[in-house]
Amino acid sequence: MTSNDRPSFLAPSPAGAYFAVAENADNRLRRFLRALLACPRSPALSESSLRQLSGFDDPRDADSFLKQLEELGWIQYLEREAVAPDVPLENLTDLVVRVFSGRGKCLLADAQGFSVACRGFAHEVAEELAALSADLATLHERHQGALNRNLNLSGSAWALANAAGHSQIGFWPLYIGEQRFVLVIQGVPLFNRPQLVELVWALFQRYGSPAPTLER
Repeated sequence: MTSNDRPSFLAPSPAGAYFAVAENADNRLRRFLRALLACPRSPALSESSLRQLSGFDDPRDADSFLKQLEELGWIQYLEREAVAPDVPLENLTDLVVRVFSGRGKCLLADAQGFSVACRGFAHEVAEELAALSADLATLHERHQGALNRNLNLSGSAWALANAAGHSQIGFWPLYIGEQRFVLVIQGVPLFNRPQLVELVWALFQRYGSPAPTLER
């Protein structure tokens, strides 16, 4: 199947948006997804745009790469062009963070340990959790080499688990350009929702790398 057989516009799926920002790591898959998130509008799918986004000169290699992303469930095809959310960050996070927790308790913190947006937590608790999120993210960055090499583990989220191994509260870093944010979620995270793409896309518009210039 060629790119011309599919609908017209490309966007990350919720799983793809999370994969793009879950680690401060670089590879071709993440570069492609981050390039999509850097675009203010979902790019039209064409042979030219696919080559530019993927970095492959051969159209067959580019199309094979796109198929890999499709099989991983990291991209979605849109029939209409989507536009990145254009609202103040505080308003956007206030709107979307409430949908990420089945218990209705979630906050977004910045790298300095300050709460950017919060739903469900008391103010004092939110301040403590935001500060803890910064400490945990820094701790993980200090030891992630050993975790990756010795245990072959990926990911950067940490959780306080109960006796059954289920997360009671989790800390989920989002690496956007040079910035690091952390989603703090009580209970099971509900990431497989379009609001995650909206949040990550909005953060990328403010803090991510410049959008690629794509030929029509």
